Amino acid sequence: MLKGLRIVHFCVTSLGCNKKIQKVIKKICCIGAGYVGGPTMAIIAQKCPEIEITVVDLNQKRIDQWNDTDVSNIPIYEPGLSDVVAEARGRNLFFDTDIDKAIDESDMIFISVNTPTKTYGKGKGMAADLKYIELCARQIARVAKSDKIVVEKSTLPVRTAQALKNILDHTGNDVNFEILSNPEFLAEGTAVSDLTNPDRVLIGGQQETEKGKQAVEALVSIYANWVPKDKILTTNLWSSELSKLTANAFLAQRVSSINAMSELCEITGANVDEVAKAIGMDSRIGPKFLKSSVGFGGSCFQKDILNLVYIAKSYGLNEVADYWEQVILMNDHQKRRFAHNIVKTLYNTVSDKKIAFLGWAFKKDTNDTRESPAIYVAEELLLEQAKISVWDPKVKDAQVYTDINTLGSIEADEVDNKLQVAKDPYEACKNSHAIAVLTEWEEFNTYDWQRIYDNMHKPAFVFDGRGVLDKNKLQEIGFVYYRIGEGGV
Repeated sequence: MLKGLRIVHFCVTSLGCNKKIQKVIKKICCIGAGYVGGPTMAIIAQKCPEIEITVVDLNQKRIDQWNDTDVSNIPIYEPGLSDVVAEARGRNLFFDTDIDKAIDESDMIFISVNTPTKTYGKGKGMAADLKYIELCARQIARVAKSDKIVVEKSTLPVRTAQALKNILDHTGNDVNFEILSNPEFLAEGTAVSDLTNPDRVLIGGQQETEKGKQAVEALVSIYANWVPKDKILTTNLWSSELSKLTANAFLAQRVSSINAMSELCEITGANVDEVAKAIGMDSRIGPKFLKSSVGFGGSCFQKDILNLVYIAKSYGLNEVADYWEQVILMNDHQKRRFAHNIVKTLYNTVSDKKIAFLGWAFKKDTNDTRESPAIYVAEELLLEQAKISVWDPKVKDAQVYTDINTLGSIEADEVDNKLQVAKDPYEACKNSHAIAVLTEWEEFNTYDWQRIYDNMHKPAFVFDGRGVLDKNKLQEIGFVYYRIGEGGV
């Protein structure tokens, strides 16, 4: 009798008798110190001080910026992010270039590297370029000497996890790798709040195996430190991978849909903001992502939709591919017609006329310029021989020139002659023929618009591509004002 009691006691304390052993994560490595990896790891470090997190990147300059003693100099501008980094950095959050060391010491590895659209070979212009993902997998396989949980944080095509698993299992050191998909759903400009209070956290894994279940539960337990359990959704790997692409496609579709209506509103005399408000009050539709503008940008929407189009075409689903490709075509059309309207309104020529750009980032509260509409509007106007002066409160001068030169459609000498970055908004607008608002920075409404008007050529035109300025105020001053979806000037 006593012997039996001792046996039961042993089973409980040793976590036997079919009781699952919870895998405890003590060290995390994140490969990639960009817009996803940096903020995500900073929040996890803040919320889980018992976990040591090392963010690694080959880019020494970027790592130096993350480690700058002046935390305001970190490479990514997001409201509230510098405070989070300041709290955790040096305690349990570290930034380094020694990737091998971080991989070797970690229990869990997040892959958060860039997956740009291919610019070569099969799938050029549509498919995701997975070369950086494969390089990460091969490095992990070479270095790892103990079991690892590998988490896909980058946006990837569906079934990429299988490719990762094949590489890790066949080129590794006979250790076990469990692959999880944990896509990010961050909106730049609100990344900190999106991470601290997410709509949901999505975790995909191979839950049909015991080790797969443990891996999923290990990641769930990390997020559960601050995210309610009912907001943590677990799925299979393929659903998780595809959900990210689908979410971005649906959001971009809403933007293109309201932008398509904006052109019809201009022709018919309707007001797109009033139309958006009316349909947004329908509970089946809702008000979000119904703000008409010059177009969407950023690193995700276009890239992910093109990837979705490519996947659909690769499976012979041509009607599906055509449907989603139209979202991109509509977005491109919106940018072109905004630029063409400037040319048309300025008497069908902008040659040697100065156009002031207010905003270069693809949206407010970020310094990210990837796929920003401003770049493509500028390209159209530069090809029309316009002179452009740019002011953005967060974008560096060098980035503006890099964005235009990367397009390759305009000679570098011509860019230097026709494009300048101003030191303040008043310099940008001085002696200009027109102002184009390309980013919805709220500070634009605080400017001395009378001063701006007094120093412009007349008639003084404002083309508000974001609908952020006070139309009545500007018209009272004397501006000729155009807002997308309200008819021409």
